[in-house]
Amino acid sequence: MAAASPAHSLLCSVSRSSTPRPSARFFPSSSSSISKSFPSRTSTSAAAASPVLSFLHQGGNNFSLARNNADDDDPSWLHKLLLTTCASVALSLSLFVADVDQASAFVVTTPRKLQTDELATVRLFQENTPSVVYITNLAVKQDAFTLDVLEVPQGSGSGFVWDKEGHVVTNYHVIRGASDLKVTLADQSTYDAKVVGFDQDKDVAVLRVDAPKEKLRPIPIGVSADLLVGQKVYAIGNPFGLDHTLTTGVISGLRREISSAATGRPIQDVIQTDAAINPGNSGGPLLDSSGSLIGINTAIYSPSGASSGVGFSIPVDTVGGIVDQLVKYGKVTRPILGIKFAPDQSVEQLGVSGVLVLDAPANGPAGKAGLLPTKRDAYGRLILGDIITSVNGKKVTNGSDLYRILDQCEVGDTVTVEVLRGDHKEKIPVTLEPKPDQS
Repeated sequence: MAAASPAHSLLCSVSRSSTPRPSARFFPSSSSSISKSFPSRTSTSAAAASPVLSFLHQGGNNFSLARNNADDDDPSWLHKLLLTTCASVALSLSLFVADVDQASAFVVTTPRKLQTDELATVRLFQENTPSVVYITNLAVKQDAFTLDVLEVPQGSGSGFVWDKEGHVVTNYHVIRGASDLKVTLADQSTYDAKVVGFDQDKDVAVLRVDAPKEKLRPIPIGVSADLLVGQKVYAIGNPFGLDHTLTTGVISGLRREISSAATGRPIQDVIQTDAAINPGNSGGPLLDSSGSLIGINTAIYSPSGASSGVGFSIPVDTVGGIVDQLVKYGKVTRPILGIKFAPDQSVEQLGVSGVLVLDAPANGPAGKAGLLPTKRDAYGRLILGDIITSVNGKKVTNGSDLYRILDQCEVGDTVTVEVLRGDHKEKIPVTLEPKPDQS
């Protein structure tokens, strides 16, 4: 409001000077009030305004004398009036501009300053977002009223570009039951995706899209064997169908074990993190502080269904071998014993430690080797089958131990299976065979 007072006085001076008989005392008083209103003007503004003020002081006094000595019909006083009016308008404009410059001096636009760790996080997100994709799972359903066959979304998730050939890695449970799949890249371009192969036991799937190579940005592959509890991790995905989002946290646990959502088979050496993993994050990458892939976000532990601060990711060392097999052969040749075994709780109730064989088909590796299944006799009494206690000298106390040992073997390997049969132990050689093809 203080900056507006001089301008207001000058405007008043202009309006009053337009009267036929102005008072000779107006101009000196106006110029005096103006000079008093800006006692602290900067040197630039004062230098610009002082010639005009000096002119108004001198012009005003001369105008008073001229007007007092002039006849009513003498037009010279009118010329001086017009000249003084123009000078006052010029002064008001110069002071108005000077006030704007002075006001703008207080508006300081400083660049946004971020801490070093913030800059690193922003850079990591910007560099890796082009590698993360959004996957839509479409299913064919028939309308109950019109009987029309429609494709409707039945789920969604995330994934990431593996190579320039268009291979995209995600979780198997993201694509399960899909009749059609759509992959949306970071630039919002959408492509049809074909299933290259999947591994239900490890919840990993590989898709392929026919996208231009310049649009494909493979994610940097890291190592998960040397991870430490407490190091920072970053999860990128599309939770709830939103655009790319970033959540951060630390590794809160290593060598965890979860069950596959498809087969229930345990997945070992899983990474536990407190980075938020919500529905839609599944299949997205878990990155270390250098921006390298260390795992696939797979599941959360949450009774309520929301992020509870306990998320799980399949380590990249496990994923890498699976993806290579799926790309080359379209399937995973994982060795199996060819048995069905009882739940661990049932064996514990029997007071023994090991894996109880419930079934061993005759055409499977264990059946060919002579392992005995559980059965009933002619009177309906239960006759327990063999109880596996070790494989290749490694102790087996439950199903997870058995799977862990088999994951370290190759198809065609002959392993020594030690079983408890009745009240004595036997060692039986079994040649491992590949897991049958899955539809």
